[in-house]
Amino acid sequence: MDQGSDEYQRLTWDALTKSITRLVNKVNATNIKDIIPELYAENLIRGRGLFCRSCINSQAAFPSFTDVYAAVVAVLNTKFPEIGIVLLRRLILQFQIAYKHNDKPQLAASIKFIAHLANQNVVNELIALELLTLLLEKPTNDSVELAVGFVTECGSLLLEVSPHGLHGVFERFHGILHKGEEIDNRVLFLIEDLFELRIAKFQDYPAICPELDLVEKEDQWTHVGLSLADKIDPQIAVDIFKPDPNFVENEIFYEELKKDILGEKEEEDDQELESDSESDLIKDEPETNLMNLRRSIYLTIMSSVDFEETGQKLLRILKTAPGQEIEVCTMLLECCSNETTYLRYYGLLGQRFCTINEVYRDTFKKCFVQQYSTIQQLEANKIRKLAMFFAHLLATNALTWHVLAYIRLTKEDTTSSSRIFIKFLFQDLSEQLGIRLLNERLSKDSFDKSIFPKDNPINTRFAINYFTSIGLDGITENLRDYYTNMQRLVIQQQNSHVESESAGSKKRRIN
Repeated sequence: MDQGSDEYQRLTWDALTKSITRLVNKVNATNIKDIIPELYAENLIRGRGLFCRSCINSQAAFPSFTDVYAAVVAVLNTKFPEIGIVLLRRLILQFQIAYKHNDKPQLAASIKFIAHLANQNVVNELIALELLTLLLEKPTNDSVELAVGFVTECGSLLLEVSPHGLHGVFERFHGILHKGEEIDNRVLFLIEDLFELRIAKFQDYPAICPELDLVEKEDQWTHVGLSLADKIDPQIAVDIFKPDPNFVENEIFYEELKKDILGEKEEEDDQELESDSESDLIKDEPETNLMNLRRSIYLTIMSSVDFEETGQKLLRILKTAPGQEIEVCTMLLECCSNETTYLRYYGLLGQRFCTINEVYRDTFKKCFVQQYSTIQQLEANKIRKLAMFFAHLLATNALTWHVLAYIRLTKEDTTSSSRIFIKFLFQDLSEQLGIRLLNERLSKDSFDKSIFPKDNPINTRFAINYFTSIGLDGITENLRDYYTNMQRLVIQQQNSHVESESAGSKKRRIN
């Protein structure tokens, strides 16, 4: 596919949209340092509108993560100030519309985001004082409550950079507290609590948490001159796909910029010093082709409307690269595990490939074994999504159930990660098939040495207890019967041994 064509640009745009949305939804205080390089890896110049939209939507849905989103914006703003200005303009416009229509939830979301952006020095503190002046100009229960929340969020910053401005705000609160001005007692109590916070110098509400203090002061880029009274252009056009006649050149430019930001340029310079002989070029060519193939597979998976369309496109791509079925399977699993939640789309796509060609079925078997053997390297959420993917293939018979023989369910042969995988795998199989059908399907094959071990009473008991603990004791009926009979047989053997010993002792006494 021509990289300059409208169709290819559309594919990359859809993939960029999904990738940015996924990363923004995924970020938290723990993984923020890992997510930021991944964001830089995306074309943030082209996707600046997509990033701002994702941030605003995610922050409105999860207000408790506002400080995290503000920290991400602060870091990206140092390299791409246009991201900060677009986001701030949209937040101001959102505030204006919500204030005009008295939309308290939208007001609360935009105010909280502006407060944390001020804490991160993405925007000048003057806009914070302007916002408080507007909210307290004609006080109502809602406006005063929102103002109290705003000061709680960024009071520590204002106390440091604008103590006189903060003093004026508290003078206004003091007047409202004593005059009443038709304000409910509940809101007046909030003002009193705010005065106590001020006395404590907002110690419980620092401007920036240590784990989110990621930008050095000399690197900060603070936007000034913005006002709540401005007529705002939200630049919605940057959210919409539009073919770029200079697409290839712009992509190359961003690739160089990304390498400079992430420190990859020096590595490449060192590599360029190596020999430039013909043999090296021939050696590099297959690797380049493989990278291009993986990119095409990824873009197709992430941008297609449904699994049928994706399957047709991928088959067309593979006609030009025979023998690379493993790349489709591994990329499918990687995309599936990186989604926020499990999408049935991936299971249906995997099922389709397994029914098209036996090669894909064998390849997914190998992938199952590989994923299970390295499952301890994955976080719990990724394990869950992979387990649900393979459960779909098993439930639809796209994958043979013999792969379960690779799982040996004993205390010694499993880890916490592998037990999580087995749990989600069988729970999802139970949901799709029901206990009766699941039992019937498991009884068709012998798993005496894997998931239903019968080699040792300790291992048998462990498997029974494990499935009982995850709510699937219904599939262990046969194993329970075996364990009971085995225990009974052991007791009988012990009794016969005791009887034989007692009979022998009697004979000795008689003699």
